[in-house]
Parts: sequence; C-alpha cells; structure tokens
Amino acid sequence: MVLSGAVPADAAESGPFGWPLRPRPTVEREFDKPERNWLPGHRGVDLAGTAGQTVLAAGEGIVVFAGEVADKPVVSIDHPGGLRTTYEPVRALVRAGSRVSRGAPIGTLVAGHEGCPATACLHWGARRESGAHNRREYVDPLGLLHEVPVRLKPLKP
Repeated sequence: MVLSGAVPADAAESGPFGWPLRPRPTVEREFDKPERNWLPGHRGVDLAGTAGQTVLAAGEGIVVFAGEVADKPVVSIDHPGGLRTTYEPVRALVRAGSRVSRGAPIGTLVAGHEGCPATACLHWGARRESGAHNRREYVDPLGLLHEVPVRLKPLKP
C-alpha cells in the first residue's frame, strides 16, 4: 500500500529555502516562463497575503536592492550559486549590502499588486545567471522549496 499527500501547512520545512510568507500562502498566480526573456510571461508566482504582513527572506544571502522600481517597492537578494530572488511590492526593512538568513524579516507587504485577485499579493520571483555569457534564466521559485509528499510503504512486500 502506498499513501501520498500534501505536506501540512505547519510542517517543518527542510532545505535551504522556505516560504516568504507565514502561514503558508495560497498561490494566486503560477509561474509562466517566457519562451525568451523579452517575451510575455509571468516571471514568478503571486502569493496571497495581507497588507502589512511580514515578508521573509526565502533563503540566506545578501540584499542587493531595496528600493523603488517603476513606483513599486522591491527587495532583491543574491543567494549562493548565482540565484537571485525578488519580492514585490515590499516596503523594505533591510538595506542593500545586508546579510540575511533564511526566514529573516526583509519587509512588509504592500496592498495593490496589479493582476492579483487578493487585496495584497507578494510577487516572488527567482532567476539564475547561467552559462558563459551570464545569461539570465527565470526559474519557478516554488521549485526552490523542498516539499516532498509523504509516502508510506508496507514493511513486507
């Protein structure tokens, strides 16, 4: 007999990355990798939250940007291995150059993320520098999470 199921919302996370919102949020809009970096797509996931909610660093790294981009508050963190995560709209509690650990507060969620059905949504993005030409590759940030379904197997075949 094999049973499987989703990881409970309050289960301890393992691995170097975790959810940037607590409790575990609902994914309102999924990642849609563009065929080419300049083409349309959704370069991250939208997570339902509440205005003023604390946003957490998904993994350890160094804050490389904390400010406004096109009138939106944004925080970006570089992680080991050439990975960068971005969080918006987030009013920063950290400064560029700050070292953060996984789960450290980096800012507060601001309401009004366009295209999201919830009143406040965190757009969480991730990209890697890949190849010899430092090409950017957008990746699904949910793939950073080590959530494995529980599987129970019989003791005897």
